[in-house]
Amino acid sequence: MNHTVLLPEGLSDPVLVQNILGGEQRFFEQIIRRYNQRFYRLGMSILHDNVEVEDAMQVAYINAFRHLADFEKRSSLGTWLTRIMLNECLARKNKKQRLKITEEIHYQNFTTMTTPASLLMNKELSGTLETAIAQLPEKYRMVFVLREVEDLSVRETAEVLSLNEANIKVRLNRAKTMLRDNLQGYMKEHVYAFHLTRCDRIVDQVFKALQIDRPLGQA
Repeated sequence: MNHTVLLPEGLSDPVLVQNILGGEQRFFEQIIRRYNQRFYRLGMSILHDNVEVEDAMQVAYINAFRHLADFEKRSSLGTWLTRIMLNECLARKNKKQRLKITEEIHYQNFTTMTTPASLLMNKELSGTLETAIAQLPEKYRMVFVLREVEDLSVRETAEVLSLNEANIKVRLNRAKTMLRDNLQGYMKEHVYAFHLTRCDRIVDQVFKALQIDRPLGQA
């Protein structure tokens, strides 16, 4: 059965829930797209595995859809959904631990890969950090490099720069704050980013599993 009418976008969570429970199941697509990024970042922070995270996202959405009528509105829909995703991820992590596949081993394997893709990622991250450090005012940059890169003590750094130790501590804290601010935009855009094509895939797979028709042209 074809559907040619596009669904209205930008509806609030309560309205979407009301429409879905009223029989307009296709509105669930907007909920999926709204929370995909949050689900993905949460999943990666726990499972560290792209494929498993996407699988967990699908299961979480399916569970949420099937229990949407049980949503009691004591918290926001986003909080309720996030808890479902969190529980799914923790269950998967616990299953791994029962199989003696520890998170420490997984993390070591992940960070020691030397594929071209991982080398490129490391190079990009290194370049981004170097650029951020270079943008620091000189008096903060020197302290940061000596303390954090060259690993000099507070006393040694103070001696090198002819400053007292209190000034070194203040400048280092200021440098870290400035770096965090400079890198914040990069992190939000690139760290665990969930792009449109992947968002489309999650929507398609969830709707297929739930056997819900999507309107033609809905992106």
